[in-house]
Amino acid sequence: MTTEPLALVAGGGGFIGGHLVAELLARGYAVRSVDVKPEAEWYQRFEDADNRVLDLQRLEACVAAVDGVDEVYNLAADMGGMGFIESNRALCMLSVLINTHLLEAAIAARVGRFFYASSACVYAAQHQTSPDVTALREADAYPAMPEDGYGWEKLFSERMCRHFREDFGLETRVARFHNVYGPHGTWTGGREKAPAAICRKVSEAVRSGSGEIEIWGDGEQTRSFMYIDDCVKGVVDIAHSDIVEPINLGSSELVTINQLVDIVEGIAGVTLERRYRLDAPQGVRGRNSDNTMILDRLGWEPSIPLKEGLETTYRWIDEHVGAASEAPAA
Repeated sequence: MTTEPLALVAGGGGFIGGHLVAELLARGYAVRSVDVKPEAEWYQRFEDADNRVLDLQRLEACVAAVDGVDEVYNLAADMGGMGFIESNRALCMLSVLINTHLLEAAIAARVGRFFYASSACVYAAQHQTSPDVTALREADAYPAMPEDGYGWEKLFSERMCRHFREDFGLETRVARFHNVYGPHGTWTGGREKAPAAICRKVSEAVRSGSGEIEIWGDGEQTRSFMYIDDCVKGVVDIAHSDIVEPINLGSSELVTINQLVDIVEGIAGVTLERRYRLDAPQGVRGRNSDNTMILDRLGWEPSIPLKEGLETTYRWIDEHVGAASEAPAA
């Protein structure tokens, strides 16, 4: 008699975690979804999963979370967009407790596989000073000079995964996420990332008739953005691969923030006056994903076009903006 494997999704109440829970359930897994937020605040919640509210910064919570688990997917972190991580460096650093305690608990529980969600924020700043950026190769994380706070925590946690694999035999896998977006993501409140923020601002401008939009920076900073469906496929494929070193998981479709606004305006059918806030947080000048390794090792790369992903994302956010505007005042 065979039983389905049990997967722990740490951060299962978050944006990417919720989509991953759905994917693993669809693949026949039993899933334990754990998050520190009250269940009423989870982005998605699935009755078929074992849903638990636990503070994974605490070792005893991690021990309970991994009990009987075959695979761990650690997506849990205190994070947000550039406005959040530049103002909350200590909180971002404290996420190191989650990964450290999960690794310890996974060893004791003899977990088979451990996936860690890292970030392109680990890359050294000197490679990201121009909008016309050379796509970042995995080796560009060293010599180390990552994003202060959040990036340092991610890079240190990558090393923890490496050494737990080398010293204790835990099969760890690490993917460096590049700007994930899509429905069910944070779209307001200060933790949202650029695609969601732009979608919200365009929707609000359309609904209010203001005719204008505020853009952080001069709009010429460049990024690549990966749609959530590509991200989830990459996570599962990397987790079950033989790729032991950190690997990029991101789109290689590079755009300026101004071009991102162009696309969303096109979806909404408007042209807005742009006000540039040059003193706002904007991160590095340019960042893109070099997908040579993932193409070589998996024969695949994230490839859902930005316009296609933004169509779905904008419609979802626009619906929520509308619902929020119609809600009675508290």
